[in-house]
Amino acid sequence: MKKIILSIMFCGLMGLNSSAVLAGAGHSHGPISKEKAIIKAEKRLGRLVKKGKVDKSWKGIKANRAEKKTYNGKEEWLVTFKNPGLSDKSKQTLYMFFKIDGHYLATNYTGK
Repeated sequence: MKKIILSIMFCGLMGLNSSAVLAGAGHSHGPISKEKAIIKAEKRLGRLVKKGKVDKSWKGIKANRAEKKTYNGKEEWLVTFKNPGLSDKSKQTLYMFFKIDGHYLATNYTGK
């Protein structure tokens, strides 16, 4: 009986330990910094250009600003890009939204 209990405890401890290993080093669900939000947004913009989701003139444009905003009671990162070279003024400002932990939400030209 003692061996069974020890075996169960050992398996339980191994299961807990493997969860930490699977999560990986530095894996976090906490809030990211303003700097990290900008880095993520600039990388995302590059992917959107590559996929043809936004005009190729956005390639290499750096973030204009990043700020925390509250939508429906939840804090999010709003990263803004400016591209004055576009003739369509309604598309000169691009807004990118991230959850406070850095997960990408959406991109649009309205900021809403």
